[in-house]
Amino acid sequence: MNGQMHPAAPHHPPFFVPGADGADTFMVVMGIFLVATIFWVGTLYWKLHSLPERMAHKTHKLQFEIVAVLGLISLFTHEHIFWVAGLLLAMIDLPDFGTPMRSIADSVGRIADATPGARPAGPEADSAPAGNSGASAPATEEVHRHA
Repeated sequence: MNGQMHPAAPHHPPFFVPGADGADTFMVVMGIFLVATIFWVGTLYWKLHSLPERMAHKTHKLQFEIVAVLGLISLFTHEHIFWVAGLLLAMIDLPDFGTPMRSIADSVGRIADATPGARPAGPEADSAPAGNSGASAPATEEVHRHA
């Protein structure tokens, strides 16, 4: 090779041709673009994967923990049915049975903690015989002592 350029060759090579010193600018730019795209797709995946959990948390659903566990199971097992189940569970409203049951339990607890010889207040007090409440108090105390 004599070191002279061919007369038909362009005097300025295109940007994608590496220079004589070995610096490949196009490869560096594409590498940075590839890494940025991978991070962007990963972020998109995590946002999509946490969609049911964010939906349940935003609307303060009772089943938030179940939706979160289904999301984790789908993440670790790669079974999409758990993610779909979590999404459907995050979209529906389950009725709140806990609050009325807690209220009933508190009321029953207050009735049970009432003094045994006291007469109930209200319309039941008029129909209950007065002599009966004193006689049943020692019997219930005896039962509780033996139990």
